[in-house]
Amino acid sequence: MIPLRFISGLAESIIAAAASRVGKTVLHLDTNDYYGGYWASFNLEAFRKYLHSKVDSSTDSAPTAEPINNTFLRLNSLPTGVRNGCERWFDFAEKGDVDGWNRERIEQEFRRFNIDLAPKLLYARGTMVDLLISSNICRYAEFRALDRVATVWDGRIMTVPCSRSDVFTSKDVNVIEKRLLMKFLQSCASYEADAEAKEEELEGKTFLEHLQAHKLTPNLIHYVLCAIAMGNERTPCREGVAAVKKFLMSLGHYGNSPFLFPVYGCGEIPQCFCRLCAVFGGIYCLNKAVEGVQLDTCNEGLKYESVKCGKQNISSKHVVVGQGYLPRAAFRTHTPTDCGKLKPCGNLARAVILTNVPFGGASQNPGGGGVAILKLPAVNNRQDGVTILQMSHSSGTCPKEIYLIHATTTAITQSPEEDLKPYIAQILSNDYTAPSKTAEEDGSIPEEGKVQRENTTSTILYEAYFNIPSCLTCAEHANVSLPEGVHVVCGPYHELDYDQTIEQAKAMFHEIYPDEDFLPRAPDPEEIIIGEEEPVPEQSDSVTENNEPVDNASECRETEAETSVAQEAKEDTIDKAEECTEHK
Repeated sequence: MIPLRFISGLAESIIAAAASRVGKTVLHLDTNDYYGGYWASFNLEAFRKYLHSKVDSSTDSAPTAEPINNTFLRLNSLPTGVRNGCERWFDFAEKGDVDGWNRERIEQEFRRFNIDLAPKLLYARGTMVDLLISSNICRYAEFRALDRVATVWDGRIMTVPCSRSDVFTSKDVNVIEKRLLMKFLQSCASYEADAEAKEEELEGKTFLEHLQAHKLTPNLIHYVLCAIAMGNERTPCREGVAAVKKFLMSLGHYGNSPFLFPVYGCGEIPQCFCRLCAVFGGIYCLNKAVEGVQLDTCNEGLKYESVKCGKQNISSKHVVVGQGYLPRAAFRTHTPTDCGKLKPCGNLARAVILTNVPFGGASQNPGGGGVAILKLPAVNNRQDGVTILQMSHSSGTCPKEIYLIHATTTAITQSPEEDLKPYIAQILSNDYTAPSKTAEEDGSIPEEGKVQRENTTSTILYEAYFNIPSCLTCAEHANVSLPEGVHVVCGPYHELDYDQTIEQAKAMFHEIYPDEDFLPRAPDPEEIIIGEEEPVPEQSDSVTENNEPVDNASECRETEAETSVAQEAKEDTIDKAEECTEHK
């Protein structure tokens, strides 16, 4: 049974790894020459090429409908193209270099960048980390702990106190606020134990009203609501309390941070699952053009039969298709459904920005900045705020002395720059002012008394904006039915971790293989036995060719005798050498 996949997105990669792990035959066909689809990572040159090559050819939000001709369904071309892409450089020609950086130098360092299309963080006790550990896939990648959780309060970028030590050492929270915050966090940590007692207390109100009922001050409410629960003013109370508990339960497992980030970018995650699939026999063909799907008629309608790749038809029992490949004609029924409780995939406004200074300045980013997250609340009556991730060179995603910033929010208009500019303007600047000379720098103060002024303004050196679209099902809020044997998965969701993607992949795996375990633990290399091992005879059973016992003691005596003869010969040689030296 061969589940064929046309794009190496994360959900498809998880399903393929799970199928290969339980002994199924997996063939991966990808029209791209890279892994990941919308989950991929690129260097700077490849990212700019991807941004421009997809803009002109993929401008529509939904694939063009094409009827099924003679049970052959032609697939869409360029299914993983981003929409509304644009880029802009700092005006180096007119304004000069910025802290030694210019366009030529940045472009020369393009190989040191790993730019994610859909950047994420992993909760230390989240679904993805649990899956990586339980399946033993974690050995295929490296991770580092998050260095900082920040937010903007009263016009200043501030570090959010998360752990007990952070709360009591923070200078931005007074003594009374520290006690209120610790008491509230402890109540959230014991949420499940007192769930029945708190049933009436949590129902029928928002998490913001719950915070106000605990008499938290405005700055504490902002910290908990935006930076810890990652919510907004409409977040349900029970959902907010569960998010705070998840945050707290993840603290302390891998350093003083609740989050992990994969070194070299989130594009490593789908590749980890692809590696496991290949180890257990999965076959991968990148840059393979797939023309369409051949269907067959049955009593219930249409049934999947094979895929066409050039002149070759490849038959299988199931095909798993990624976002954007199937046109409307593939859906047998197409009826609107109430998706109020379901979060659609895609529909993301994204920004990729390079700056010279980490947000807040170097003093707020010890150790070079590392990886930091900054959550900003919604502005201008919008529903969702923005999630900003900052990477330094220690994350393996950019060179030294430059910072890679990702901004993600729900798309409101067809212009991602317009959707994100109100948030970007709060922390970054398009202007650069060289530090002015002070009395110390002019030489009025002795050399040992000079104090260097810190630059806290992050200047945008390069910025790119684009949209990641929703799949056809999520875009139209449709309840669709596909031909038998055809399975479609969604793209990236607007979530911090990978919970919804893993949930979808697990559900689809059990739909295809209802009696199989989902991603059981893979053995370590030293545990794998290839072929049959030859039996090793025990020492007590050692016999000669004449079936006589081997005299191990006599062998030891002969070895000792040979050793003593060699030692005597060595001593004679040394004596002769000494005599020759004396004569000379």
